[in-house]
Amino acid sequence: MKKGFDKLITIFVVIAVLIVAVFLMQNKNSAQASPEVAKCIGQNSILYTQTGCSHCKDQEDLFGDNLQHLSMINCLEEGNLQKCIDAKIEGTPTWIIKNKSYVGVQSIAKLKELTGC
Repeated sequence: MKKGFDKLITIFVVIAVLIVAVFLMQNKNSAQASPEVAKCIGQNSILYTQTGCSHCKDQEDLFGDNLQHLSMINCLEEGNLQKCIDAKIEGTPTWIIKNKSYVGVQSIAKLKELTGC
């Protein structure tokens, strides 16, 4: 009897884990910016990044296939270092929105709020 109960508990735990995993995957995809939102954010901001920055990658992942719509400057690409110095970029990712600097990964909701999109 105990063996059957243990099997039943194991099955319930596996099902619960699967449900949570599916929910998290769907939630992650729904957090990505739509093309329209990405275009609007891109028109109203500049994102400063650098190659090898894990937080920059996290920020970029929020835009998925719509990353192309952003105005981005990679501080480590040739010719961009001076742009980053001039913009007083002290860490990446950094967003410049309405002449204000926002350091760190920003949610799509926060970027929409800051840019008016």
